[in-house]
Amino acid sequence: MRPTARALMAAAMQSGNSLKPTPMALLPPIYLYRRLLRAHRKHLPAEMRLLGDEYVKAEFRAHRSVENPVHLIGFLTEWQLYAQKVEGDAWRGEKLDEGKIQKMSDEQIGQLYELMQAIQKKGTEGNES
Repeated sequence: MRPTARALMAAAMQSGNSLKPTPMALLPPIYLYRRLLRAHRKHLPAEMRLLGDEYVKAEFRAHRSVENPVHLIGFLTEWQLYAQKVEGDAWRGEKLDEGKIQKMSDEQIGQLYELMQAIQKKGTEGNES
């Protein structure tokens, strides 16, 4: 994640028609990472927090060397939207947008499937106790 915070903010804050709502300012990667971990600590049950923290850490580690600004902005935007949902408890029972699923690569679909299996496994382990 080499681009500076200033470059990310400039790319996210493109000037346009004044009738459009202003886009949200992207947080720099380290601040967003910390915000996500704080949101998990404050708003998720312990089991979900552990799974969520592991996933956030793995994703940020995997995207550490991304240099394409379009991919980086998409990555940070989605994680920032996720943080807002977790902080507002708007994520419970929400389904994935069909459009986002259509845009996913085979690798991303595989990761999503693995995440779903991990969540289901945690749920069955919790029910057995």
